Amino acid sequence: MDASITDSVIIAVGGLVGVVALLFLAITRLKWHVFTALLVPILLFALLPGIDRANYVRAFEQGFGKTIQSIAVVIVLGSILAEALKHTGGVERITMSMIRWVGERHMPLALTMSGFVIGIAIFSDVGYIILNPLVHSAAIRTGLNMSEMATGLVGAMQLTHAMVPPTPGPLAAVAIVGADVGRVILYGSIATFIASFAGWGYARIVGPRVVSPPSADFTGQSFVERGLEAELPSTWAAYAPILIPLALIAGQGVSAFALPRDHMVNVAMTYLGWPVVALGIGVLLAYRGTRPEHAAARRGEWVENALGTSAMIIMVTGLGGALSQILRETPAVDAIASGMVSTGLPAIFLPFVLGVVGNMVTGSTTVGVITSATISAPMMPTLGLSPEATMLAGAAGSLIVKYMNSSYFWVCTSLSRMPLRSALISFGGVTLVNGVVAMAVVYAMWRMGIV
Repeated sequence: MDASITDSVIIAVGGLVGVVALLFLAITRLKWHVFTALLVPILLFALLPGIDRANYVRAFEQGFGKTIQSIAVVIVLGSILAEALKHTGGVERITMSMIRWVGERHMPLALTMSGFVIGIAIFSDVGYIILNPLVHSAAIRTGLNMSEMATGLVGAMQLTHAMVPPTPGPLAAVAIVGADVGRVILYGSIATFIASFAGWGYARIVGPRVVSPPSADFTGQSFVERGLEAELPSTWAAYAPILIPLALIAGQGVSAFALPRDHMVNVAMTYLGWPVVALGIGVLLAYRGTRPEHAAARRGEWVENALGTSAMIIMVTGLGGALSQILRETPAVDAIASGMVSTGLPAIFLPFVLGVVGNMVTGSTTVGVITSATISAPMMPTLGLSPEATMLAGAAGSLIVKYMNSSYFWVCTSLSRMPLRSALISFGGVTLVNGVVAMAVVYAMWRMGIV
């Protein structure tokens, strides 16, 4: 590779270290927004001596535009879908269906499986806010404590939120590393499904030993307890907006692999499996479950809320892509990747560790997975990693571990009414277990040549 921004390894590596250090400092100490915290260090990087600033500007613009061009609309559509599921009661319907299928005797497992599905479409903290009254009521009714009842749910929602598109974090990482969305959905679902069961097992073992009584303050707040279950969408209407887009996106990859390019099915799936179309279909299906009182909100408020949520993710993703392109044009990439190879450790642990560090320092899974993808993407050829393996390993790392610097941790802790020590054992513990098990599954798939 010809380094077009700088030929100096010291300047390139020093600039990268400085960017990452300033990013974490700005978020954790100065409490800057992640957009500003990432933009300012990137701009300062260009002021280092020995940097060709004309090439730096070109690389920035090229990386920014190339990264967001394929995902900006998809992120907005995914956010609109989440708004619809939140307001129509789709989240509660999914949970109630899981309880019926698994049985009330296995309520913690039912909630864990609900979290696995809900986390694909909705931000984890929003999902827990919606389900919290149901969790307290279920704990009181079954005689279980909140640690045993909620821990698997909290972990499972974070798992799919971190590893399975179309939630913004994994979708952003997919764009930065250039991974195939369908393959990431398929392999990410496998890893998170297995890890969700591990989290449920952790809750069964640890939960009964943790002081965490449920609270009657939250009872009577859910649709079901208010006698409004008839207003919830049907089970099919609740699942379809999530599962059909996933099936279309994954199906595009399968048809491209199994059928000739000009085959009628392949031609159709090229369009239907395009994430913009697939998520658009999901939004239409979700809107079918709306009620007359939602008419004005679904045309305006939901879309505006979704655009507000999406803007930050799109901009941060673009900045991540810009930094990744800048690094590609410096010798820092080869220096770090060669150093990793020389250690003899499996290369796949580099994005995993970067994800862990990003999350542990900032408390944000999204920052963790984007940071890992940004730094790892230019090194993939030297490390011998596929885009899918790189993205999934970084996402697994970004799960570890949720504690006091995480907003999600505090949402779950405050609403579950757990003492801090109990929450650290429950929610911190389950995210550690989830991340380690998810990474073990990704590592196994990588070793077998699947990803």
